[in-house]
Amino acid sequence: MRLWHVDIIAYLPKGQLLSQWRELNSIFAKEDQHILINYIYEYPKDDLYRYTEKVIGEMKKRGYQIRAYEKMNKYFEDLGQVQHIQPFQHHHDKEYLEICFYNLKEKFIRGQKDYEEEMYQQLCTYVNGVLK
Repeated sequence: MRLWHVDIIAYLPKGQLLSQWRELNSIFAKEDQHILINYIYEYPKDDLYRYTEKVIGEMKKRGYQIRAYEKMNKYFEDLGQVQHIQPFQHHHDKEYLEICFYNLKEKFIRGQKDYEEEMYQQLCTYVNGVLK
């Protein structure tokens, strides 16, 4: 279980993006505990809400259908005015960006079928610009 670095959501292959929505729904339903996501509970729910908005926005941009919002709506039902923030600011740093990049790089190198060369090159360009 992983929440990808917020800044690379737009560069995720279809499989990882759709899996991200499934993982978010699992968090909404069960408040999963996993070593790779436990940090999210140290932040206000605003952060997870903003992150979720980015995932939903990217899915809609690509024309993917979202069938149900019930778990999300129930999870955030007590959330008031949401702050306009960069989600998980202290965790989604340059080091985490690099970790996520190398994870995706391996998927591309190993031939993940839905990871198109153009999207991978866009990811490389973005990450190289940030990490320089």
